[in-house]
Formats: sequence, structure tokens, C-alpha cells
Amino acid sequence: MSARAPVSDDVHVEVVHDHHEAGHGSRKGYVTGFVLSAILTAIPFWLVMAEVFTDPRVTSLVIMAFAVAQIVVHMVYFLHMNARSEGGWTMMALIFTIVLVVIALSGSLWVMYHLNTNMMPMSPGDMRNMP
Repeated sequence: MSARAPVSDDVHVEVVHDHHEAGHGSRKGYVTGFVLSAILTAIPFWLVMAEVFTDPRVTSLVIMAFAVAQIVVHMVYFLHMNARSEGGWTMMALIFTIVLVVIALSGSLWVMYHLNTNMMPMSPGDMRNMP
């Protein structure tokens, strides 16, 4: 939408109002998001309380998968993030943030793993021989 704003009697400046705001959600969208969030919370709770998996690592991985799914539900239904909102910049910012977090976490885990495997083990008896 554009409008002409008079600056003086002879000169007019074109004012452009370009809104790239994402639309707010509907009641149906919020209810859908709430129901999905409740389901994605109840299932991991049930998995733990009913001890469905005998291996705690499997249970942890399944719970983390449900957590990622719930993050996506919150971003879509409550934060209204999609490729069209704000001209795609919110999605680009999210992707950039995810890449930075993955780099930081994987680098930290790599350093800690290699420090753990490459450090020379010291037993208490070795400390007595030190000058």
C-alpha cells in the first residue's frame, strides 16, 4: 500500500507501507497446538511411568525425539514461524541458530571425548614418585 504525503505545495514524497507481518493464529490453530502439546507431553510421561522400555538409553532417545517434535509444534502453532513470515528471515535466523548450536555442542563433545581418551591415567602410586 502506498500513500502520497505532501512535503510542500509542489513536491510529494511516496510513502510505502510494506507489512511482512505473520498473521496471528486462529482459535482452531491454538487448540490444535495445545492438543498436540498435551499428547506430546503425556506419551513420554507414560513411557517413563509404565517402564515401557527396559533400557534407559532407549527411553531417553524416545523422550528426546518427542521433545524435538514438541519444539516444532510450539514454533508452528504458537510462534507462527514459517517460511513466509517476516519475508523468510525468521526461518533463516532459526536455521543459523541451529547450525551454531550444533557446531558448539559437537565441538564441545569432541574435545571432551578426546581429552578423556588421550589423557594419561595416573594412579595414586604414581604421585609418590614425583619430585
